[in-house]
Amino acid sequence: QVQLVESGGGLVQAGGSLRLSCAASGRTLSSYAMGWFRQAPGKEREFVAEIAGITYYADFVKGRFTISRDNAKNTVYLQMNSLKPEDTAVYYCGIKYGTTRYNYWGQGTQVTVSS
Repeated sequence: QVQLVESGGGLVQAGGSLRLSCAASGRTLSSYAMGWFRQAPGKEREFVAEIAGITYYADFVKGRFTISRDNAKNTVYLQMNSLKPEDTAVYYCGIKYGTTRYNYWGQGTQVTVSS
């Protein structure tokens, strides 16, 4: 069993920054791909970034967001810079635990960017 807990969301003005954290418990998870997704009101959940051996980003966050991980802390981060109002969403952390698909999720953290 894997538990993921996100934190770091909040309200920020456009152009500002936030850093999200996703703490994983249960096992050492350094060998598994982890990622961030987001879901805005009335929209489907969408991919933001993933970190495995390398990193992947959605086109709309390239150059603004950075995903990283601290294996000693079993934690993944999402540094978000130059935030835009359209980045407003609930951000979820997920992990591909023993599979090729995301099968565990955190509860989400709200990010609100005001214009």
